[in-house]
Amino acid sequence: MTAAPDRLQLLGASIRLDSMPVTGRDVHVTPSAEEREAIAKVVGVSAIDDLEVKLHAVRFRGGIRVTGQLTAAVTQPSVVTLEPIGQSIAEPIDRVFLPGGEKPFAAAAHAEVFVDLDGEDIPDHFDGNEADLSDLIVETLVLAIDLYPRGEGESLEVLGLKPEGADVHPFAALRALKTDKE
Repeated sequence: MTAAPDRLQLLGASIRLDSMPVTGRDVHVTPSAEEREAIAKVVGVSAIDDLEVKLHAVRFRGGIRVTGQLTAAVTQPSVVTLEPIGQSIAEPIDRVFLPGGEKPFAAAAHAEVFVDLDGEDIPDHFDGNEADLSDLIVETLVLAIDLYPRGEGESLEVLGLKPEGADVHPFAALRALKTDKE
């Protein structure tokens, strides 16, 4: 993966394949406060209070396989009261990266690779001899964040508010046509 000029790149989140030992390489990423603030803007949350990623990369069929764990503490506003809500995240990571990509000028990996395109995960690609895992980290975090956070017991009904159209459903008009004898 090549870094685009406007793309977020985390310090220590790159792996060079030419210097990778046979046993693989451990990658431990703990972004600084400035990096966490930049990630929070990209992700769309109020703050990322803590973020730690422990990965292990090994050579895998011409590319690399990255496994590990992402742990984070995220703060974002409740969708009900807009009060800050904290969320603890612990997500496993298991991803395959292959050299090249879908580009016509990409060099062959010189390895037979079976890719199940109907499976859940298709491999990611990197260019050159270095794979940047920043996008993997941000993507894993984004997918783990609760889209509609709310505190325990929070709801519009508890606040005394009733959502507009709560009694409206597809068959409400048919109920009005129904007589008591039916």
